Amino acid sequence: MTFPILPTARAAWLTALAAPVAIVIAATAPDAWLFVPAAAVALLVLVVLDGALAGRLKDWSVLAESDCEIGEPTKLVVAAEFAGRASNSAPEAAVQVDTRLEEDGRIETALQFDRATDSWHGVAEPVPTRRGTAQISQMWLRWTGPLGLGARQITHDVDQEVRIWPDLSPIRSPELQNYLRDAQFGLIARRIRGEGTQFEALSEYESGMDRRRIDWKASARHTNLYARENESERNNQIVFAFDCGLSMCEPVEGLPRIDRAVTAALTASYVALKGGDRVSLFGFAQRPEVMTPFVGDTRAFYQLQSAAAGLDYHSEEPNFTLALASLTARLQRRSLIILFTDFTDPTGAEMMIESVGRLVEKHLVLFVTIEDAELSELAQAEPNTLDSLAVAVTADTLNRQRALVLQRLRQMGVDIIEAPWDQIGYRLIDSYLDIKRRGAIG
Repeated sequence: MTFPILPTARAAWLTALAAPVAIVIAATAPDAWLFVPAAAVALLVLVVLDGALAGRLKDWSVLAESDCEIGEPTKLVVAAEFAGRASNSAPEAAVQVDTRLEEDGRIETALQFDRATDSWHGVAEPVPTRRGTAQISQMWLRWTGPLGLGARQITHDVDQEVRIWPDLSPIRSPELQNYLRDAQFGLIARRIRGEGTQFEALSEYESGMDRRRIDWKASARHTNLYARENESERNNQIVFAFDCGLSMCEPVEGLPRIDRAVTAALTASYVALKGGDRVSLFGFAQRPEVMTPFVGDTRAFYQLQSAAAGLDYHSEEPNFTLALASLTARLQRRSLIILFTDFTDPTGAEMMIESVGRLVEKHLVLFVTIEDAELSELAQAEPNTLDSLAVAVTADTLNRQRALVLQRLRQMGVDIIEAPWDQIGYRLIDSYLDIKRRGAIG
């Protein structure tokens, strides 16, 4: 393996600074012109000698975490060990990676010396912006000599993969874990009395009970007041349906909308599994792409996570008619369908409304969309120029069209969640628990 010697930026600056001196010498003392090529040769010799003193690379490695989550920093470590190196200047490394890990496809880091291992290490923490498998393909390592005039550089192929999963940090959050531990849908699966619609037992009415729970027929038979105790429904079917089309691939606060939706859906699905219900994921764009079997145990949550990681990004409008018709055909019983989507085109929105309308006939539909804060800011901004006025009018028109579509969905009996991306998950959990308490699914 060879390590070519290259001039550094310092050598280039010296050459650039020497050029005016050479011109002055040529103009004032023509007989001294031999000094210029001699100086150039001397500089070249210094570059070669300095590069030789840079030392030899004994070993190197690029280590990356095999799994990480979108939006969360992951660690990439470049390590190098040198022999005969006479410089304390930090070597520099550059790694070519998939744009899922770094937007420009390149990660750079300066290496620091570790006396304990007598080697150099550089650590970078890229933040993945898209799900999927990211390739780490090449590594460049460059180190200089003691004078900083000559450097050696190596290029080597790296064959590593980093699997980027959906963000599960809300599920691991202490707030949600404490809630699951203490709430009625807690860690211990048990029969829940007092709410729901499925009859469980009769008990004597006591002061403070809800009067609507009094069973008047049973009370008349026993000449005493009795209240019904109902059991919360379990084994409901919950389908999280994702629009993977163009609008959902637009970024919001640095991540695509679809990824914000996936995080919220997985968080809510974890709560649903804890509550004894069965969960499935459905993804579509121009055609249906992902439809998982129903999962009814938190031990199988990994299946939902894997399916969500496989939802691809599409730069095309979704086909709601085909997708929702296919979903309806696969469901054999009434289910809660939670649809994550967004819309900007009025024609596409009209087709979506028609498809959702047919879905509502057999199932309970919860429509989830991320609030477009940027559009609202543009509509509310005070226009100072004709261009800004045109932008404000357009944004206001889009907002009105959006509100009209949501209102039409509400009139069809569809529950709507429209909130900022960081509130979608908790709003979704609240809506799911409210639907479950009312027994509206079965």
